[in-house]
Amino acid sequence: MRFSSEVTVTRARLDAFNALPYDDAVAELHRCCSSRRWATSVAAARPYSSVNELLNGAQEAFTGLSDADYREGVAGHPRIGDRTATGHSSSEQAHVATAGRELIGELTRKNEQYEARFGFVYLVFAHGRRADELLAILNERLENEQPAEWHNACEELVKITLHRIRQLVSD
Repeated sequence: MRFSSEVTVTRARLDAFNALPYDDAVAELHRCCSSRRWATSVAAARPYSSVNELLNGAQEAFTGLSDADYREGVAGHPRIGDRTATGHSSSEQAHVATAGRELIGELTRKNEQYEARFGFVYLVFAHGRRADELLAILNERLENEQPAEWHNACEELVKITLHRIRQLVSD
């Protein structure tokens, strides 16, 4: 019976999202991904008949984005380990928030090195990952060439955004 009530709650949240005025839907989606073009595209395609349809539409909307749109999406993310992060980022980095000062200091230094090398924030799907895992991934990605790393950042943006949409209509 629990499954049935979860489906009802999810359906109610999806229906509520579909019923939002356009500007409010764009604002909700903008909190999931700070690319304005992406948010307006997903909002304009409502109503969605299921969470899967919404997720597929959200993913499809990424295919039409320009490099500048992706940069806008990536720029909306705080650094991994930024203890002032709020909203989605604070819950996604919950395991990082419990890391010790030394580990956070190393993350900060490596984030700065990454940004200097690539010109954008280190973006990784952090949900459920510990700070040491995220630091190991960061160290690996620092070895990449610019085009490969930009591709990685864009893929991570999509993962993060889809996770946030699931939370928006499912939690």
